[in-house]
Amino acid sequence: MVPKEGVAVHINAFNFPVWGMLEKIAVNLLAGVPAIVKPATLTSFLTEAVVKEIIASGVLPAGALQLICGSAGDILDQLHSQDTVTFTGSASTGLLLKSNANLLRENIPFTMEADSLNCIVLGEDVEPDMPEWDIFIKEVRNEMTAKAGQKCTAIRRIFVPRNKMEDVAKALSQALSKTSIGNPENEKVRMGPLAGQIQREEVKSQVQKLLASSQIIYGSLDSVQVIDANAERGAFISPLLLVNENPFATEETHSVEAFGPVSTLMPYSNMAEVIDLSKKGKGSLCSSIVTSDPILAKKYVLGAATHHGRILVLNRQCAKESTGHGSPLPSLVHGGPGRAGGGEEMGGIRGVKHYMQRVAIQASPTIISHITNVYQPHGEQTEDKIHPFQKYFEEMVIGETLTTHKRTITEADIVNFANISWDHFYAHTDHTSLEGTLFEKPVAHGYFVLSAAAGLFVDPKKGPVLLNYGLEECRFIKPVYAGTTIAVKLTCKEKIEQEKKEETSIASGIVKWYVDVSDETGESVAIATILTLVRKKFQ
Repeated sequence: MVPKEGVAVHINAFNFPVWGMLEKIAVNLLAGVPAIVKPATLTSFLTEAVVKEIIASGVLPAGALQLICGSAGDILDQLHSQDTVTFTGSASTGLLLKSNANLLRENIPFTMEADSLNCIVLGEDVEPDMPEWDIFIKEVRNEMTAKAGQKCTAIRRIFVPRNKMEDVAKALSQALSKTSIGNPENEKVRMGPLAGQIQREEVKSQVQKLLASSQIIYGSLDSVQVIDANAERGAFISPLLLVNENPFATEETHSVEAFGPVSTLMPYSNMAEVIDLSKKGKGSLCSSIVTSDPILAKKYVLGAATHHGRILVLNRQCAKESTGHGSPLPSLVHGGPGRAGGGEEMGGIRGVKHYMQRVAIQASPTIISHITNVYQPHGEQTEDKIHPFQKYFEEMVIGETLTTHKRTITEADIVNFANISWDHFYAHTDHTSLEGTLFEKPVAHGYFVLSAAAGLFVDPKKGPVLLNYGLEECRFIKPVYAGTTIAVKLTCKEKIEQEKKEETSIASGIVKWYVDVSDETGESVAIATILTLVRKKFQ
């Protein structure tokens, strides 16, 4: 994979002026691709302030991060096939951008993350006296009120067993009543205003559409009590809990999103029903189920997974460590199918690969080794009089190989290893139990073969090799019986630079070694990749 030679254009939503930018540029910068960020105009002043600080810090090369505030003009018409576009916002705006003639003509990758009607499910097993009940109520309240509900991952649909609807409605209303609203600088305040007056009017307009099939059971569209603020001048709105008793008979709850502290409570009768209800949102960024029953959790995850970017299973065991329904971690996919945009931002190394070109190389093992700087089995090997363990990190050459002396494995070796390791598996120790197995007679332990190989290739003298760093790959290919003579080829496979954690740390790098253990016929009996930490010559 190689970095693309273009630029990453990020068109971001108003509700994430900083985090939305940082999560996106992190992966394209790791890939070696510069970024142009176009924030939403409403909150672009905050993005600008952060970008100024980043540039002033000098942590990025000049031009690696550029900012456009206001209209993006004809930027999409100037892009080419090496560029990438990401968009976060409404599905309608995303469709307009995605259908740009130049993007289609040049086949420019377009990743969209659209706001979705995410849902949470209360498992049928959860009763009011269980810890999961309180966890559920707290999660819904937090997701409704955090950032005043202006999050793409906020819970919009709440699915509850039909016989628990009344109890959940009371518990949620009570929890929401404890949410103090007003000036965020006041320590008593737990929810601030929306991003602006336009958003408040938009939320009210969308709630009116929802009221065609639902009713408000907590909160008010017209009034809100605030602390240390003016309810009208500030874009304040009350948390609004709606109820829809017939979620299968109406579509508004599954298609209309009020982008604020608004969520709708709905009943279900069984697991099959709630899975179908979760899918009526036509694709979501995330979903949660609160349950202590692993069978219910498995049924929901396998049934609903096709329509969600990620699913959180929440219960008493993980609640304290959980980052919550709407809080993505770098290793999680932040995106979802269908209505959610079909995107897959972040996702660990997956996110970096969005900005790289995957190329398949056909060549001999030697040529591929030279191109990739990773030794390929059966590639050309070189040998030196100096033992590789006596060479510094800078001196090691990919493909350099040590061919060891030979060692004949004895019955005593097998018995002694069984005694010292306590591994008395019958195939190693019991002559009478081998009928019907793969083995003709007691076989040497695979780990003994690997240990014996290390004894052959390790140089005992003190040198630049600091320590054994671990084992990545290991395969035992052919049985090794008493009387088998083994030898090893140890080849420098790959070198990985390491940064010094502290000024006083020893400058070093990781060397991966390809270990090929063969018998007297020349056939491999075991192969492995081991890692060592090797001192650098220049500290």
